[in-house]
Amino acid sequence: MQQPKTQYARNGDVNIAYQVIGDGPIDLAIVPGFISHLDLWWTIPETTAFLHRLATFSRLIIFDKRGTGLSDPVAGPSTLEQRMEDLHAVLDAVGSERCALLGISEGGPMSILCSATYPDRVAALALYGTFATGNADRYPPELIDLARSRFTELTTLVEQHWGEGLAIEWFAPNLKGSPTMRRAWGLFERAAASPGMVAELLRSYREIDVTDVLPTLRVPAVVLHRTGDTAIHVEAGRMIANGIPGARFVELPGDDHIPWFGDADALLEEIEEFLTGSRHASEPDRALATVLFTDIEGSTARAAELGDRRWRELLDRHQTLVREQLTNYAGREVKTMGDGFLATFDGPAKAIRCACSVAERSSSEGVEIRAGVHTGECELIGDDVGGMAVHIGARVAAQAGAGEVLVSSTVRDLVVGSGIEFADRGSHELKGVPGEWRLLAVANHRPAPVQAAPGRRDDVAPNAALHQRGDRAMLRIARRAPAAMRLMSRANRRRAAREVAA
Repeated sequence: MQQPKTQYARNGDVNIAYQVIGDGPIDLAIVPGFISHLDLWWTIPETTAFLHRLATFSRLIIFDKRGTGLSDPVAGPSTLEQRMEDLHAVLDAVGSERCALLGISEGGPMSILCSATYPDRVAALALYGTFATGNADRYPPELIDLARSRFTELTTLVEQHWGEGLAIEWFAPNLKGSPTMRRAWGLFERAAASPGMVAELLRSYREIDVTDVLPTLRVPAVVLHRTGDTAIHVEAGRMIANGIPGARFVELPGDDHIPWFGDADALLEEIEEFLTGSRHASEPDRALATVLFTDIEGSTARAAELGDRRWRELLDRHQTLVREQLTNYAGREVKTMGDGFLATFDGPAKAIRCACSVAERSSSEGVEIRAGVHTGECELIGDDVGGMAVHIGARVAAQAGAGEVLVSSTVRDLVVGSGIEFADRGSHELKGVPGEWRLLAVANHRPAPVQAAPGRRDDVAPNAALHQRGDRAMLRIARRAPAAMRLMSRANRRRAAREVAA
């Protein structure tokens, strides 16, 4: 599935950004929580996988609420009624007469109110990690002090550190201790909402209370909550389920509040079964990766010229050389194919530099190779990879000449700003691949960027000022090449795992 086009629905003088993905038999609208950003959602691998899974059995409708993300900024937080009418404007724009709602976190109360007010338009209600009231006095006595202290903690964090990414540790404690994820989340915070808007949103939560609406609901409902949710106590979800006639409560293991972090599959299976009556087998594991194919130009003639023994010796030396360069550039050898290699990388620039290095060193030993590089979603088959992206990579390599590193236009777009230059090789039809593909040859090979100097403080919070030049650049990349951002995010997650483990 491709990233959907962002469109706008108008409610009065406010434009609400929305996207539609999938063509399943039911309409499902996600009512977002605290903050959201439609462009940046697609740069997060976990979010992308979550949305794609929902879109396998529904026509999925996602939107940014007013004042956040790509929707119009507003002077202050809106009422639940205003947000409810914003949702109606989106549903009208996409032609949805009856829709299931997935209310996430702060999106839950509005989803509850909408389901009670417009039961003819809401087919079913799924709630995750949410609450019915921000009034701590309505909680069980043993939770009142905890609810107040947690809310005060979040309010202080947001008011003093918004844009620094510290909230990721509050909403996803498994990422606690990772400067890498804090920096990435900081961009999301700065892009999704201003500090003033977020502070007003938090203050408005104390006034939310749809507890008395719960008994009036007449739509099928399921309430999902993780046992150790660090942002909203599981008892808040249990209170909602107890208040809605016929509602089912599902308690899931885990402590991440953000639904696509942690065990997202368990959550998705419950949602799918609730909405469709069945659970489907998960799609084959897929991941965005850069594939590199290499082989020796004219290998058959060279083998005949050298004879079996000398050819075997040359091939052994060549394979040692390739493996050394794969190690240097953090590539993963998938398999060898005679005199060729298939390898994967978590970034296209690394793959290009590795291929160029292999080509240069091989040439100095009297061996000319040809190489092809492509980036796309690959099917993960044990230690092997498959799918159209791998097929395209092989066909790109087949078009390369001796000593040439050839890339697809997809790769060229993903390495803008890397210093790698290309020469246009025109459009080609690739055997077994639909359409024409523009191919480019690497025209130069520059050393990898110098790493940060020793003594860099990774634990220092980034500049949280809005509209930094870097922020604007990252948002442009998010809109034009979300796949590139997902590659960066995957690399960040691996680095984060190492940081947390340390």
